[in-house]
Amino acid sequence: MSFFAGIFKVQQPAQRTFGWADVVVIALVILLIYTGVRLSFGAPATVTGPSISLKPEVLPYYAIRSVGRMAAAYVLSLLFALVYGRAAAYHRRAEQVLMPLLDVLQSVPILSFLPVVLLGLSTVLPQAIAVELAAIVLIFTSQVWNLVFVWYQSLTTIPGELNEASTIFRFNTWLRFRAVELPFAAIGLIWNSMMSWAGGWFFLMAAEIFTVGDRDFRLLGLGAYLHEAASQEDYGAIAGGIAALVLVIVLLDQFVWRPLLAWSNRFTLEMVEDDNPPTSWFYALLQRAHISRWLDHHLRQALLNGVDALLVRPAAARPAPAEERARRPWALYALLVLVGTVVLYGLEQAGEMLVQVPAAQWSEIATGLAATLARVLIALLVALAWTIPVGVLIGTNARAATVLQPLVQIAASIPATALFPVLLLVLLDLPGGLNLAAVLLMLMGTQWYLLFNIIAGAAAIPEDLKFTSRLLKLSRRERWRTLILPALFPYIITGAITASGGAWNASVVAEYFQLGGQAHQVTGVGALIAAATASGDFHLLLAATLGMILTVVLINRLFWRRLYRRAEEQFRME
Repeated sequence: MSFFAGIFKVQQPAQRTFGWADVVVIALVILLIYTGVRLSFGAPATVTGPSISLKPEVLPYYAIRSVGRMAAAYVLSLLFALVYGRAAAYHRRAEQVLMPLLDVLQSVPILSFLPVVLLGLSTVLPQAIAVELAAIVLIFTSQVWNLVFVWYQSLTTIPGELNEASTIFRFNTWLRFRAVELPFAAIGLIWNSMMSWAGGWFFLMAAEIFTVGDRDFRLLGLGAYLHEAASQEDYGAIAGGIAALVLVIVLLDQFVWRPLLAWSNRFTLEMVEDDNPPTSWFYALLQRAHISRWLDHHLRQALLNGVDALLVRPAAARPAPAEERARRPWALYALLVLVGTVVLYGLEQAGEMLVQVPAAQWSEIATGLAATLARVLIALLVALAWTIPVGVLIGTNARAATVLQPLVQIAASIPATALFPVLLLVLLDLPGGLNLAAVLLMLMGTQWYLLFNIIAGAAAIPEDLKFTSRLLKLSRRERWRTLILPALFPYIITGAITASGGAWNASVVAEYFQLGGQAHQVTGVGALIAAATASGDFHLLLAATLGMILTVVLINRLFWRRLYRRAEEQFRME
C-alpha cells in the first residue's frame, strides 16, 4: 500500500481567491442581465406560437428542425473554442482575463438567461428570428465551455518534441494549427464534442417548449412534439416522439460520432498499437468506396493546398510581438475607458432595479436558494452512488464496456426535458410527487457528466498498477482505497463541478412547469425565476437570477475549485 501512496504526488495545493478579473466578469454579467431585462419591457404583450401537430408524418420534419439548431450551435461553439482557447493558451496577458472569465461563465446557470434572452431579442428582432436565435444561443452556451477547456488543455500540454519540430520547420500559425495542434487535440475534441452534443439536447428541448404567460415562444421540433403529446395525454404520440428521438440519436452515433472516433485513432501518440481500437462499419465502407478516394484527392486535398498557398507566409515576415504591442496603445486605453463607463452605468441602473425589490421577495429568494441547493446535493449524491461503481466497471472491464458503453452513450443523449412531461404524468398523483419529479429531472440532467468522467478516469489507470495490486494480493476494499479512488478523485471532482452546474440549470424547468394548461411549482429559486418571467415581474427576475449566479459562483470558487486544485496537485500520478 505504501507503493501506491508514492505514486501520487503530494504537495500543498495552490488556492486561487477572488481577484480583480472576477469582479470585472461578474460586473459584465450583471450588465448583460440588466440589458436583457431592460429590453424585456418592450417585448410584445402577446405572442402566438406555432400549432404543434401530433401526426406521425411530421416527425421527420420536426427532427430535421431540431438537429439543424443543434448543428448551428455546435459549429459556432467549435469556432469560438478554437479562437478563445488559443488566445488563452498563447498570450499571457489574455490568459489572466480569459480564464477567470471562462471560470465564471461556465458556472452561470444557463436556463436562467433564457427568459431574458428571449424577451430581449423579441424586442429588437422579428419573432421567428428571435426565437430561433435564442434557442441557438442557449445551446451554444451549453456546448462551448467544455470544448474551450479541452482545446486549451491540449494546447498547453503539446509534447516538447512536437513544439521543437514545428520551430525547426518554421511553421507559421496556420501550419502549426493544421499539422500539430489540431491532430494532437483531435481525440479529446471529438469525445468532448459527443458530450457537448448530448448536453445540448437538454437545453434544446427546454427552448422548444418555452412559454411566458401569454407569450408562446414554442418552436417546431421534437421537444415541442413530446410536450404537446404529454399535455394531451396522447400516449401513442409520446411513444412515437420518443422513438423518433432515439432513432435520431442512433443515426448520429453510427454515421457521425463512431466514424470520427475511428478516424481519430490515427492521431494517437502510443508506441504500441491498441489491441481494441475504435471501429466503425460506416467509416470502413467509406474507406473502401472509390468515390471517397476521388473526393479526398480532388476536393479535400485541392482545398487544403489552396488554403496552404494562401495562408503560408515566411516566419520572418511576421511582426514581432513587441512591435505589435507598440502600435497604437491609445486604442486599448480608449476601449478600456469605454467598457468601464458602460459597465458602471449598467451597474448603477441595475442597482436601482434591485433596490425596488421588497424585503419579502429577498426572503423568498434566500429560501428558494436553500431549497434548490438541497435538491442539487441530493441529485449529486444519488448520481455518485451509482456512477462510481458502474463507471469503474465500464472503464476497467473490456467485456462490460463492449455491451454497456454504447447503451450509456445513447441514454446520455436522450434529453431529460423530453421525458419530463411523461414522468410528470406518473408522479403528480404521488405524495411529494412534485419534489420527487424536480430531483429526478436534476438527476437525469447531471448524472452523465459524472459517469463519462469516471469512465475516462478508470480507463486511464495504468495496467502495471493494476497488475501490481493483483501481485500484492490486495483485497477489493484495499484496492479501492489505495488505487482506484485516489486515481479517480480528479475525474470525480471535474465531473461533479459540471454536474452541479447542470443541476442548478435544470432547476429552472424542474421547479416550475406547465402541463395541461395548469402550472405546477415547488419552492426553489428556479421556480422564482420561471414564475417571475411568466408574470412579467422583471425586478424579481433580475434579483433571483443574480442570486442564483452569485451562489453558484461562490460554491464553485470556495468549494469545488479548492477540491479541483487539491485533486490536480495531490492526486496526480507521476
